[in-house]
This record gives sequence, C-alpha cells and structure tokens, in this order.
Amino acid sequence: MHEYKIDPGLKERFIAMKGGREFAFGEIDPRRTAHLVIDMQNGFVEAGALMEVPMARQVVPNINAVSRALRSHGGMNLFFRFTTTTTSDWSVYFEQFQSADFGKQEVAMFQNGGHLHQIYHALDVQPDDQVMNKSRFSAFTPGSSDAFNLLKQRGIDTVLISGTLTDCCCEATARDAQQLGFRVIFLADACAALTDAEHNAAVNSLAAWYADIRTAKEAIKLLDQTKSARKNPPVAAAGRS
Repeated sequence: MHEYKIDPGLKERFIAMKGGREFAFGEIDPRRTAHLVIDMQNGFVEAGALMEVPMARQVVPNINAVSRALRSHGGMNLFFRFTTTTTSDWSVYFEQFQSADFGKQEVAMFQNGGHLHQIYHALDVQPDDQVMNKSRFSAFTPGSSDAFNLLKQRGIDTVLISGTLTDCCCEATARDAQQLGFRVIFLADACAALTDAEHNAAVNSLAAWYADIRTAKEAIKLLDQTKSARKNPPVAAAGRS
C-alpha cells in the first residue's frame, strides 16, 4: 500500500484552523453513513488491463473491512462504476487529454455491461449494497450519477471514500461531497493511485479544506465507538430535590 504522509506544516495549519483539533469529525452515526467505493472495476484493478492501477489490488482488504464493518452497523455501501458511451460525449477529456486511439480504447473498456466495466471479483459486494454507474470523475458532477438524490433519500450525512484513483475520481468525489454538505472521511490506506507522489498530493490537498484523513482501522474504530455509545448511554445526573 501507499506510504502516505501529511506535510507537517500543512497539518499544523489545519489543526490551528480547527481550534487545536486534528479531525473535524470525532464521531459518526453508522446509520447515516455511506461508504463510497470508487471505480474498483476490472479495467482499473485487473492485472494487465490497459488502465491498471497495481496498488488497487493491495487496498482491497481494507476496503472490504470497512464495507463489512459499516454493513454490520446498519450503514450503506455504494459501489461506483466508471461508465462511458462515446468519445464525443466528453470530448474535452477523451479527445484532448488523450491520443485518439487511447481515448477510443478507454471508451470501449468501460461500456456498461462489459467485463472491464464490472466490479473486481475480490470486492465484498452483498445483495443489500448499492451499485451505481457514473459518467464523470466525480459521482456528484451534474448528470454523472443519481448518488446525491439516493444519499439524501437515505438520510446520509457522512461519507467514507475509498477506491481508485486517489488523485482523480476519489479526490473529485470527495471535494464535491463536502461542498454539497456531506461530512467526508477519506480513507488514505483504502485508496490507490499510480504513484506515492500522486497519492500524497491528493491526500494533502484534501486534508485542510475538504476531508478528515483516516485509515481504514481508524474509521472502523469510529463506527464501533458510536455503536458502543448507543448501547451504553451515559447515566443522567440525579436531579436536585
């Protein structure tokens, strides 16, 4: 997995901005939390795929651990699939940021229903989980998916973000989610990029303004703490006679 590191100067600054707190969110309600698993598809994860992200296979256990923990606490798992139609549908990306041949290959890879479009086999996806296509990097770009409406209908106020690529679809989704009013926790050891440098650039960019940066274990601990607190509420102080 990536070795991620938040720049000490940046960390000192955002702690000061939060009044001495490292994290914006000290607790989360699992029943109002969604785990957004971004683009863990064969086209990105499978060995030998044109757009393979080798590190993505290494973060699968952490993604699964968070999915299982949240599922057991009554939360929601939502798996996204990057989905394409034609190069002209998003010509600025497919025709300007890539060669014509590469753009056509990428569009062909992520057609709805194809093998490379499907979720990677090692991901723990259960019948009660949600799977949704998206047509842009961010799940929340207008027209990309119906994620915003689904989460609001479910009463979700917090999102955990994992998947690939850290510095592309995961980061874009995290930025939009926070600006749409969701509490964002970015799972640094459950996201994958092509290099440590790209991974850390995204993590540091998000840390001050957009998201709490947590590990999978830390996120699971937050879920467990909230469940424990619901089971064992504090005893009210005796009233004065």
